[in-house]
Amino acid sequence: MSHRRIIIGDVHGHYNTLLTLLDAIAPNSEDKIYFLGDLIDRGPESAQVVDFVIKNGYPCLLGNHEQMLLQSVGLGELNSHQLQSWLYSGGYSTLMSYDHQIPTEHIQWMKTLPSYLDLGDVWLVHAGVNPNLSLAEQTPQQMCWIRDEFHRTPQPYFPDKLIITGHTITFTFPGIAPGKLVSGAGWIDIDTGAYHPRSGWLTALDVTHQTVYQTHRQNQTTRTLPLEEVVVSIDPSKLLAKRSQKAC
Repeated sequence: MSHRRIIIGDVHGHYNTLLTLLDAIAPNSEDKIYFLGDLIDRGPESAQVVDFVIKNGYPCLLGNHEQMLLQSVGLGELNSHQLQSWLYSGGYSTLMSYDHQIPTEHIQWMKTLPSYLDLGDVWLVHAGVNPNLSLAEQTPQQMCWIRDEFHRTPQPYFPDKLIITGHTITFTFPGIAPGKLVSGAGWIDIDTGAYHPRSGWLTALDVTHQTVYQTHRQNQTTRTLPLEEVVVSIDPSKLLAKRSQKAC
């Protein structure tokens, strides 16, 4: 394979950090870049992130934050209950970045986002899958939101594909330091919490060369590491039913 396949975790409105990360990656015209969703909310530049991804034609998944936006303002009428939930979860920052007027083309683009992408040996999804359901039975809600049931499964969902996710910040797993990646039974989580004050790292995974690129939101420092040096394997049987700290 001549090109790199680069997967970028939850950006959450941090446009300048994303640009710094891409400068470190230095992709060429043959490289393929994919986003796992949650481009928006919490950070100050969601509009710029969405516009950048659209204009560059990068494939992107539906994240739970894009889903919340659509359920709030993207269905042709305002849903006040969903709106309050979205604003509470970081949507107000997104509205501010759009000067309170989200372009129709951005909303329509979000409506086209897939729940997963199958790249052959790797399978991209925002949050995970229900291990007890077939692929045909999975819903966008599950693939955008699931956590513990997916992470605790002792067997890989696919026998021949690695699932790559974002959604759950890696330091919320027991014993995982900020900036580390987490792997379980047939999956790897690369959401290192770019927006979160405890972390600040935005992560990209080059699955072709097993290389991790990271940029820190606060000081824009970057680092490039072999995957084996930054990923921590966990024993699913030791995960509690409810982790003590969650972040969506």
